[in-house]
Amino acid sequence: MARIGGRNSAVAWVVGLGCAAVVGVLVVLAIPAIPASVQLMGDTLRAAASAPEAAGTAPSDDVETATPVCRGLYTEALWAALTQRAGGDPVQDTAPPTTSVESLATALAPQVRVTCAFAGTNTGHIVTTVSDVSPDAAAVARATLETNGFGCTGFGDGIRCERATADGVEEQVVRAGVWVSNVFTGWRPDRYLERMGPQLWP
Repeated sequence: MARIGGRNSAVAWVVGLGCAAVVGVLVVLAIPAIPASVQLMGDTLRAAASAPEAAGTAPSDDVETATPVCRGLYTEALWAALTQRAGGDPVQDTAPPTTSVESLATALAPQVRVTCAFAGTNTGHIVTTVSDVSPDAAAVARATLETNGFGCTGFGDGIRCERATADGVEEQVVRAGVWVSNVFTGWRPDRYLERMGPQLWP
């Protein structure tokens, strides 16, 4: 084969050896990074493999609770009227039922679900407590309350008892194992109990 004009073999060998040397230097410099690269690749693969398991075992945000919040006791319209006059949400806790008849709480031994206290921005307040009691508590409550001056009437398959106080009305309702204690002081929304009823006794 004919030589290509102008090509110098010595120069070609020098350039070739220089390129080989550069490649060798690069290989030597890259060797320390190989373990780190392998570890990084392994970590990436392990993370990808474990991701579905982590997603499957993550706790749900929709945690159910046996204690209803105050909001759940009221219709939209009643809640809007209560919070508007109170200037915000009620104070919610598990305080015992408010009643002027101390023996009533002893007799019914309530398990409090929630107490909601609304305080009007100008005047008046409402305290409502919802408790679980025994299924036969209505008869015990009626006898106890009527002895202490309450007027009682039927309320579905339960009883509803009221007595005027110096500032308002105390209302005690027991039906189907649920005791609702309402104390109205200078503020009583129209048909308050009736509008709560569907949420308490569906």
